[in-house]
Amino acid sequence: MQIRTSFPYETTREDIRIPLPDGTTLCARVWRPVTDGPVPALLEYLPYRLTDWTAPRDWQRHPWYAGHGYASVRVDIRGHGNSEGLPGDEYSATELADGVAVVDWLAAQPWCDGSVGMFGISWGGFNSLQIAALAPEPLKAVVTVCSTDDRYDNDVHYMGGSVLAVDMHAWASTMLAFVSRPPDPVYVGDAWRELWARRLAAVDPFVHTWLGHQTRDAYWRHGSVCEDYAAIKAPVLAVGGWHDPYRDTVLRLIEHLPGPVRGLIGPWSHQYPDRGLPPGPAIGFLQETLRWWDQHLKGKDTGIMTEPRLRSYVTAAHPPATVYAELPGRWVGDPSWPSPHVASVPYALGGAPVIVRSPQHTGLDAGRFFPFGNDADLPPDQRDEDAKSACFEFEVPDDVWVLGRPRVRLRLTCPVERGQVVARLCDVAPDGASTLVTRGVLNLSARHGRDRVSHWPPGATETVEFDLNGIGYAFPAGHRIRLAVSSAYWPWIWPQPGSDQGFTLHPEGSALELPVRARESSYGAGEHPITFEPPEQAPPLGVVSPGTLDEQRPERLVVRDVAQGTWRLQVDPRYGGTRIYPDGLEFTEDALETYTIDAADPLSARADATWSIRLHRPDLAWDTSVHTTSSLTCDATHFVTVDEVVCRAGDEVVFHRTWRKRIPRTAG
Repeated sequence: MQIRTSFPYETTREDIRIPLPDGTTLCARVWRPVTDGPVPALLEYLPYRLTDWTAPRDWQRHPWYAGHGYASVRVDIRGHGNSEGLPGDEYSATELADGVAVVDWLAAQPWCDGSVGMFGISWGGFNSLQIAALAPEPLKAVVTVCSTDDRYDNDVHYMGGSVLAVDMHAWASTMLAFVSRPPDPVYVGDAWRELWARRLAAVDPFVHTWLGHQTRDAYWRHGSVCEDYAAIKAPVLAVGGWHDPYRDTVLRLIEHLPGPVRGLIGPWSHQYPDRGLPPGPAIGFLQETLRWWDQHLKGKDTGIMTEPRLRSYVTAAHPPATVYAELPGRWVGDPSWPSPHVASVPYALGGAPVIVRSPQHTGLDAGRFFPFGNDADLPPDQRDEDAKSACFEFEVPDDVWVLGRPRVRLRLTCPVERGQVVARLCDVAPDGASTLVTRGVLNLSARHGRDRVSHWPPGATETVEFDLNGIGYAFPAGHRIRLAVSSAYWPWIWPQPGSDQGFTLHPEGSALELPVRARESSYGAGEHPITFEPPEQAPPLGVVSPGTLDEQRPERLVVRDVAQGTWRLQVDPRYGGTRIYPDGLEFTEDALETYTIDAADPLSARADATWSIRLHRPDLAWDTSVHTTSSLTCDATHFVTVDEVVCRAGDEVVFHRTWRKRIPRTAG
């Protein structure tokens, strides 16, 4: 990583309040170049607290953009951080309307030339697309990273129509802790306590809403830009990583957006591609986005629109591991999506019918749903998971390059009306090591559409089809392609009542379809190699993470109770630990997720999460804390959620509430 200290422009930084039409003001931080005239503005719009939680990341990129001639603006959404107002659900109509108002306000400032770009990763990438679909006139370009166009089937709540146990509950518990944090008196003064009390009174766990909509209804269609791609007029640079769960959005945006669009998919996790977090290689992402901004906000011909429509990294074969500093592979370019260089190749399954009745703990080696670059994020050797699945193998006499979304067609006989089927694509080396390449899931009740519940007629035989997540991967000659099919995948997928009965898979009439890419078209337009500049960033903020003498617990720990037949997965998401900021703020957070299940009982599934957060300013004698606990269990007819929040100012409990709710299992 190169730290850049010299820029074309000197810069200034200012904390401001942005007024909304209803009188609410939002906390904003603006980095601007020192110039004689106005410049375009760039907006990153998030709930994650610009004065502490994202501040280290913000310092890497916003000053860098300002040094290259842009007013770079970071804004906390309503009800979060030091912004006024009350928090709401993610991507609410209010959040998006506020975002449009912020875009319009920025464009009207004397230091802005009237053109605005939006960028962000995850939440900020989501609302960049959603605000672009509302088409505010000043919004001229978007860079969306690790985001989705489909809030139901490509987010943290559902996958293939099944409840995502591993992240629906974990993310709901995370946001419960995040939204309960207090404003900072350094930025809001003595009003911090009153603002905090009003926020806490408005808190309601997100999980109530998310589990209340178990099919793809109007709730999920709101904010899903796939409902009307044509609404997005601004040019879009869509970026993803093969180890990020949102990467398929890049392919769909390239296929469907009517305006200027380019896609970039690397080997990365859920991170900006310049940060150097595993897996790499990292790229000069800030330089690449500068080309996009200069092209569409300043009218410069940077050559970026002559690049292939999709640039992607085809990963070479590698042994299974939970972390890689860098993955081998090469960049390729495709002129469109679907690509003329990619053809669907069927691999028919063979053999006699097989009963698939996976133990309920199948999936413990799935890895993290959202890899962030930690040591235990990625799936380990899949041989243990494969042994709990029905496996079909195909020899690789010559290299096979796969680019896109594999698809399976499976003929099943299911003895009960509910269940799920999970398909994993693995690369099996000559020594037997099994590397997970990609996977997909189907809730059998969603086989006729995610917007309805179609229970399986017990004992009936039907053919189902579904896609696996997209991937760029090169299977080498001498390896084997393995399709592994299971009836359970805990804790990614919440098990269905009766799913312990499994199903019978009929190979006749079943197939794997691989999107095979022609190797001779390696680079795309002009056959020029695709290259990027080395990563660089602005100087860091200077946050200190003090060491600890306490023994650090494992990131992922699996515990088996042999006598009881139960399994427990304990996950430390490693979000941050203790950080001391240059302005004196001490910020400490600790989280732990636990997933337990009986190998023979789908109704034994349980997810627990705890969060502890402390914000402390010794110089102001300001000491606050948030502690939350959340659990999700089930019976045959209902989900049961229990959430508790305890907030303190010093030793005083200023808020304590417990929510208990039973939510009918309509599809999940």
